Amino acid sequence: MSNGADRLRWTRNDALVAIAVAAVDLLGFSLSPPAEGTTLALGAACAVVAAAVCLLARRNHPVAVLAAVLLLGVVPNVAIPDTTPHFPLAPAVALYSVVRFRRPAVAAAAVVLTVPLVSLGQGGTLLPAGWFVVANAAATTLVTGAAVVINRWQREVAANQALQAERAVAEERRRIARELHDIVAHHITAMQLMAGGARANLAHDTEAAREALVTLEDSGRIALREMRQLLDVLRAGEEPDETPPAPQPGAADLERIITESRLAGTETVFTVDGPVRPLPPSVGLTLFRIVQEALTNTRKHAGQARADVRLTYRADEVAVEVCDDGAGAAPTAARPAAATGYGLIGMHERVALQGGTLEAAARDGGGFRVAARLPVPAGRGGEGGELHR
Repeated sequence: MSNGADRLRWTRNDALVAIAVAAVDLLGFSLSPPAEGTTLALGAACAVVAAAVCLLARRNHPVAVLAAVLLLGVVPNVAIPDTTPHFPLAPAVALYSVVRFRRPAVAAAAVVLTVPLVSLGQGGTLLPAGWFVVANAAATTLVTGAAVVINRWQREVAANQALQAERAVAEERRRIARELHDIVAHHITAMQLMAGGARANLAHDTEAAREALVTLEDSGRIALREMRQLLDVLRAGEEPDETPPAPQPGAADLERIITESRLAGTETVFTVDGPVRPLPPSVGLTLFRIVQEALTNTRKHAGQARADVRLTYRADEVAVEVCDDGAGAAPTAARPAAATGYGLIGMHERVALQGGTLEAAARDGGGFRVAARLPVPAGRGGEGGELHR
């Protein structure tokens, strides 16, 4: 029962179309000389209205509606024998619906049959004159062409929307891939080094081993939390979130990764220049990931090196620089992974999204330097920004 109701359902726009078609066709037939007697004139008007009412079902049953409209159109043609050649609006709308919503083969058959059927009875004879048929054929061609153009346009719009959706999904995947790389590369590397340090100090310095294990536990907890956040993004829409996600790290969390770097065995100096001010969360996250990736590369590729991290606040931008004095005067051989890995690619993408610039290259005297500048107009931090502590 419900399926039948759904098939007969029509919208307010369908009703407005039916009313407009009835009004236009009644006006068109009223301009022709009336037939003898009022009964036929009344019957013609009823047929015109009935044809317009049939259009309410044109979306679900376009072929049946076209057949009904064409048959009902014969009544006013016969009732008003002295009409000039015309193509009523009701069959035009019905034919348009067939071309729009049915297969090309069905639409072609409908077009071929519409021309003679819509001409039936015009001019007062059952078989119309040839030029009546030619005029109606021209009108049929215009209606069909309009429907074909609209179909092609809608297909292009749908294809563009699908392409934009695919691009959005691809960009989100790249963002998640960058986040996963940052989490795994930094935290897992730090955990590995801290575990090795704890093992080495376990026999003769239990306090240092205990401190390394505590930091190892904290790093693992942070990694799990950040990965859980990314999984929540992937599962968005499946079920409502019961608790709000933890805030993303930012410039205020740089002290934490500096401490982790020191505990992992890299002498690390952190300097802040300029008046500290709030930063937009996206800028703070970008700074955090740049320093995190740079220090991770230092631990992985620079050996026993010293790292200097400098955060500079300026009037219209914020800059960060990470330098180390790692071994190797031949930069291309010293750090192949740092120069060509996904970490630097991710940093470049992050900085580009913020409209900033990034420099990452080996230093002349040995070591490596990563420097980024991110535009932050004065007052943009504002509400929701973060403040370096």
